[in-house]
Amino acid sequence: MILDKFKLDGKVAIVTGSSTGLGQGISISLAQAGAKVVGVDYVESPDTEAAIKEFGGEFIGVVANLLSIEPLQGIVDMAVTKFGKVDILVNNAGIIRREDAIAFTEKDWDDVMNINIKTVFFFSQAVAKQFIAQGTGGKIVNIASMLSFQGGIRVPSYTASKSGVKGVTMALANEWAKHNINVNAIAPGYMATNNTAQIRADAQRSEAILDRIPAARWGTPDDLMGTAVFLASAASDYINGYTIAVDGGWLAR
Repeated sequence: MILDKFKLDGKVAIVTGSSTGLGQGISISLAQAGAKVVGVDYVESPDTEAAIKEFGGEFIGVVANLLSIEPLQGIVDMAVTKFGKVDILVNNAGIIRREDAIAFTEKDWDDVMNINIKTVFFFSQAVAKQFIAQGTGGKIVNIASMLSFQGGIRVPSYTASKSGVKGVTMALANEWAKHNINVNAIAPGYMATNNTAQIRADAQRSEAILDRIPAARWGTPDDLMGTAVFLASAASDYINGYTIAVDGGWLAR
């Protein structure tokens, strides 16, 4: 039956940025589909853990600073030790810094690039090595952005990093499809999360954004749940290197 293709029973997923927002929603959705979830963030993820355990799911939280690639192999090793394998990686953790390009600092450039694209690449590499060693294949889902397609305003390092996420998703898919590894991405639109709190608080800017979105509302973490499960499941086995926009129609305007 087709719905069986979407089930993640027995799968083990690593999700970064699991404490709040999109990462929390994705963690919950994968667990609801049957996966055991290792959630990674720079703080604890108690709300995510509680939500998953409420319906009998399994969740382990890991506190790690993903501005550095140093913790990555240890996270993979811990997941394998605890659950025996890894099947899914969701590279969701990311940051944004807002400033005019003319005044943008090197630190704001480097911090955003480190977590948004460097860690994405090297975490994907570490997990792909594990997939290959297991001989099982696997799924990698990167979180891109509308700014993987557009330039944006006052977010030069974020735009560069998210354009890089789209590009590296295609590059890794080209190399790893032969190992039965699917690498794809989701490009969220304007979502009501911590990253957009500043612009949502600006009534004029928020109104201008909503006027451009055909769905006429900000997105929520729930809006990404189905796409995340799809790309993490056997239902997407012949999708490689693609970035799916979940944006309420923003890019269609």
